[in-house]
Amino acid sequence: MSIRPLLDHDARSPAIAEKISKFHRDVIDEVQATVDRSAVVVVGMAQNPFVKRARKALTDAGIEFEYLEYGSYLGGWKPRLALKMWSGWPTFPQVFVRGALIGGAEETAAALADGSLRERLTAS
Repeated sequence: MSIRPLLDHDARSPAIAEKISKFHRDVIDEVQATVDRSAVVVVGMAQNPFVKRARKALTDAGIEFEYLEYGSYLGGWKPRLALKMWSGWPTFPQVFVRGALIGGAEETAAALADGSLRERLTAS
């Protein structure tokens, strides 16, 4: 598996590193805390059909989840950008199972279909 390269922390000035660490930190902290305490978390935005699709798939499968919503197409892009920078995932929803990002709507549907989502849920 190839890992996407990220800019090395040493290649950032201290001032930029501080700005990055503070960029919507409250949102990052909220998502991290929710991911730490909840088995399944969906992070999304209003008006996004892919978010609705992932939530419906989980609901139809009888899987409880916590949902966090940050803005819509009309606003809230900066907190969502902070989340994308944090997770490395470029779109919404961002679905976490037992602390691991499994992807978006398509990946969630695939993980439900192949049983890997339930496997991850029941693993200790």
